[in-house]
Amino acid sequence: MYLRPVSLNLNGKVEHSHLTDKQEFYQLCIFKEDVDLAAKLAEWGAFYNYYRPHGDLKGKTPNEILVEKMKT
Repeated sequence: MYLRPVSLNLNGKVEHSHLTDKQEFYQLCIFKEDVDLAAKLAEWGAFYNYYRPHGDLKGKTPNEILVEKMKT
């Protein structure tokens, strides 16, 4: 994703996402090689988008928000 230099609103969201990844994935994850890391990243991505409630989304998952927007 490319953000224009003055995209402060979006930049904060991206930085918060990086912090969440660091705290909830990288600091807790042990992997032995790149293949193992790739598999765990895919697993984390699925969990993050389909199962993990997000405070900024009023407790909904990103997938739930996407489905709601597609219905309208």
